Amino acid sequence: MSVSLRKGRTKTLLQSSIDSALLAVEIYNKPRTTFRCEGFIALMVISWMRLFHAYFNHTMGNKYFYKKKTGRYETIDGERKAWELSTCIRKYGKLKKPVKKNLQFFILLRNKIEHRHIEKREVDILIFGECQAFLYNYENLLIELFGNKYALNESLVYSLQFSHLRTKEQMKSSKIALSRDLKEIIDYVNKYRTSLDEDTFNSQEYSIKLLQIPKISNTNRNDLAIEFVNFDKLEQNDKELYEKITVLVKDRKIKVEGVNVGRLKPGQVIDKVNETLVEKILNHPRHRYIYTVFGIRPPGGADDPFDTNTDYCHYDEPHDDYVYNDKWIEFLIHLLQSDITIDEIKEQFDSGEILNIEEYEP
Repeated sequence: MSVSLRKGRTKTLLQSSIDSALLAVEIYNKPRTTFRCEGFIALMVISWMRLFHAYFNHTMGNKYFYKKKTGRYETIDGERKAWELSTCIRKYGKLKKPVKKNLQFFILLRNKIEHRHIEKREVDILIFGECQAFLYNYENLLIELFGNKYALNESLVYSLQFSHLRTKEQMKSSKIALSRDLKEIIDYVNKYRTSLDEDTFNSQEYSIKLLQIPKISNTNRNDLAIEFVNFDKLEQNDKELYEKITVLVKDRKIKVEGVNVGRLKPGQVIDKVNETLVEKILNHPRHRYIYTVFGIRPPGGADDPFDTNTDYCHYDEPHDDYVYNDKWIEFLIHLLQSDITIDEIKEQFDSGEILNIEEYEP
C-alpha cells in the first residue's frame, strides 16, 4: 500500500509519529542517557498511537475520538479525547499475536515505570530484545500502511557496543543493590515472558534475539561490516548450526511439579490489577460483574463448578473456590483501559447477557 498524503491532519499525525520514533531511538542510543528505557518506551507508545490515529483519520475521519451517550465528544482540558493505544490495537484488529503481545508488554510496562524511579541499567539489558522488536514492528506497520517512502531504516545506524561484558561478580553485586522498584519491574518482565506460549516468545516479532559473532574476514573488501541474517530464510543445516550455538548460552531451567503454581485468588487478582492502573477501580463486586459478563466461571452453587474458561480460570476442588492466572490479569487491565466503562459492564451483568470475550481480548 502506498498513500500519497497532502497537507492535513493525517500527514501531521504521521509526521509526529515518525518524529517521536526517531527521538525515541536517539534517546536510547545516547551513551550517557540515564533515562533510557523510560524515555524510549514513552515516546514509542506515543509513536504507535499516532500512527494508528493517522491511519484511522485517513480511513474513517474523526471517528477515533470517544463520545458520550449523548453523542457529544469526551474532552480532556478542552481537547477531544482520542482512543488510547490499547483501544487502537483492538479497533485495528489486524496485528499478529506476537506483535500484539509485544505492544501489550510495553503498555503495561509504561504504566509501571511512570510511577517508579529507576536508576540502574539492568532493565535496558533485560528488555533489549523487546525494545528492538517494538521498533521493527512499528516500521513494518508504517510501511504497510503508508508505503516505503516513509521507511526509517535510512535514518538509523547500528549503535556501537563496548567489547567487555560485565563479569559474573559484577552482575551479582549489582543484583544485591537492586531497589524494590527495580525488582518489581524485573519480576513483571519475567512473569510476562513466562505467560507467553513458545511460538509467541520465540517469534522475532515479540522479541529480537541477536547473537553477535565477529566476522573474521570478508571475501570482498566492499562488504558491509555488519550483516543481518533472517533466521526464517536459512537452510535447515544452517538453522541446526545456529541452534547448537544458542544452546551454549541458554540458562538451564529445572522445573518441579507443583500444585496451583501461578494461580491467584480473587483478592490477589484485584491487588495486581490495581497496582498497574492509575486509579484503583477494581473491587470484588466489579470483578464479579466482569467474570460473569464474559462467562469465565459459573455462579456459586452451579451444578457443574468445573464449567470454566480454562484460558483464564480453574475450579479448585479441594478448596471449593476458583483461581485465576496472569492472562486473566492482563485481560482485566486491558479491558479497564479500553473504552468500555464499569457502568456499561454493570448494565450487561444486570441484563444477564454473556459477551464474547474474544472480541475484547488484547
